[in-house]
Amino acid sequence: MSDSIYHRKTVDELTFTDDGMFQAVLREPEICAELIERLLHISVKTVKYPKLEKKIAPYYTTKGVRLDVYLKDDDKIIDIEIQSYPQEALGKRTRYYQSMIDIDSLMKGQDYTDLKDSYILFICKEDPFRDDDGKTFGLPCYSFRNICEENVDVKLNDKSIKVIYNASAYEKEADEKIRNLLHFISTNEPGEDDFSNRLSSLVKSLKETEKFRSDYAAMNLHDRDIQRAARREGIAEGIAQGAREKAIETARNLKHKNVPLETIAECVGLSVEEIEKL
Repeated sequence: MSDSIYHRKTVDELTFTDDGMFQAVLREPEICAELIERLLHISVKTVKYPKLEKKIAPYYTTKGVRLDVYLKDDDKIIDIEIQSYPQEALGKRTRYYQSMIDIDSLMKGQDYTDLKDSYILFICKEDPFRDDDGKTFGLPCYSFRNICEENVDVKLNDKSIKVIYNASAYEKEADEKIRNLLHFISTNEPGEDDFSNRLSSLVKSLKETEKFRSDYAAMNLHDRDIQRAARREGIAEGIAQGAREKAIETARNLKHKNVPLETIAECVGLSVEEIEKL
């Protein structure tokens, strides 16, 4: 893959919501705690080892996840994700993230009661939810908990909460502090909000530090290598698929000419069973 295919913002173009910058800003424990308290309406006692893009892959055969910001409080685990562009299957994505976090947090021999409260927080710049006609619902916040359909007063009490913000609908948010933060996320304009201005200032200062610039360059190289590997794998799969389709076509033609199946199998590299099914 040529370098021209790979597109990544320069450091000077980065905003709070861009990969790399978002994680770097939230590595500040006080900033991370205040963002959580503002968006989730919960108290954060201590922020334990905020991790930059934590990778969870419990088994080599399972699909791993790379979380934007993953942290633990005394009694809760919180994953914070930023979505600058629409993602498919957001609901299933949150479901998988939740399962991976639970596997990662519960050690062998521990009881299920040891599971901490779990929060999946997605901050989206655009509305991720649409009706059957493709129209967005337009809510600034979507909160999900497991309840009983037959009686909403019955709670599953699995201590799993998923909160998804739609920054584009910031004007509809009643809470002033959340509205100001969503406005900053949507427009990159901090306005007069103190917290948004602190975020904006931190973004500017990080751009000027040599460590962040080198970390961002290293991340670009890593992501570029991943994309190149994926493209090479895709090309290889395409070649293999094309060869198989050609083999099937040849096998069909030979079969119509009543060539023995064993002979066809030897010529095209397919099994006798596969050829019988054609």
